[in-house]
Amino acid sequence: MEMNASYTSFVAVGDSFTEGMSDRLPDGSYRGWADLLAARLAAREPGFRYANLAVRGKLIGQIAQDQAPVAAAMGADVVTLVGGLNDTLRPKVDMGLVRAHLEAAVELLAPSCKQLVLMRSPGRNGPVMERFRPRMEQLFATIDELAARHGALVVDLYGAPVLADPRMWDVDRLHLTAEGHRRVAEAVWQTLGLPAELDWRTELPVAEPPGWAVRRTQDLSFARQHLLPWIGRRLTGRSSGDGRPAKRPELQPYGDAPLS
Repeated sequence: MEMNASYTSFVAVGDSFTEGMSDRLPDGSYRGWADLLAARLAAREPGFRYANLAVRGKLIGQIAQDQAPVAAAMGADVVTLVGGLNDTLRPKVDMGLVRAHLEAAVELLAPSCKQLVLMRSPGRNGPVMERFRPRMEQLFATIDELAARHGALVVDLYGAPVLADPRMWDVDRLHLTAEGHRRVAEAVWQTLGLPAELDWRTELPVAEPPGWAVRRTQDLSFARQHLLPWIGRRLTGRSSGDGRPAKRPELQPYGDAPLS
């Protein structure tokens, strides 16, 4: 990787992680690591262009079919592709099909851009993580293999203990906090060969865990506000992204459209 490289355009492809949940802005919209990265890249390059095609709730098949062709046609310097984790969290999943969709997306995107970036997504420590860890690691093995084959970079967020710390995760236990997104932006920045501004792997200070009563209150709130609605969508075949447009669908100069 060329150090201190120059990039004139960036397209982000993926699901809620790339859309920016739960890095909420005062107006209620989401920012996230991709927007943060775009802002930093734009500060280095006049006329820098950015698109974010990510939509929350999307499975890798939908990303490969709906987002990857659009991103490939844009011919950006940098494309980030993060997907497949939603598939691994489903009660039933065909990991062979997940692999096929991811492979199709990578084969389309890799030759269309100057640098394709893939990720080993972070996972929050806890019982849910342990249940789905084998699927996640199978997904990450595929990502590593495809990256080696196609010359893509891999950002290993899964291997960073700080991003498994529950304090880096929002109350929904599915999405990173603003600090988590800031760390991810720095990780991608450094992977692209740009000068480090911080050690994004630095772990949080040791803190006393909350007591039993606080944990139970948090668990009940989580179940009521997030888990039960999520189960309801799974049972009815709905997604949080149904009918939702891409976050920033056009590859435009960074300042020409508001970031959501």
